[in-house]
Amino acid sequence: MISKTRKQKIIKEVQLHPTDSGSAHVQISILTKRIEELASHLKKNAKDNHSRRGLLAMVADRQAHMKYLEKKDPKGFAALNKKLGLKKSA
Repeated sequence: MISKTRKQKIIKEVQLHPTDSGSAHVQISILTKRIEELASHLKKNAKDNHSRRGLLAMVADRQAHMKYLEKKDPKGFAALNKKLGLKKSA
């Protein structure tokens, strides 16, 4: 789980304007951080299938947001991918 202050820091890094808290850029960034944390949890707790299911749901959600962003704003998509260190969507 991401703390409130850490989440605010992530939002400030990628927000498009000062009051942006729900754009695709922000949602992808937050999901990426949550996915990283959950993946490290699953490395320690390999049999935690409930968390694994949540992880798969988050990955699918992030993929859908990335597909949308790639279609609507290709330049922003490329910049966000570079910033987060993600690969191009399939």
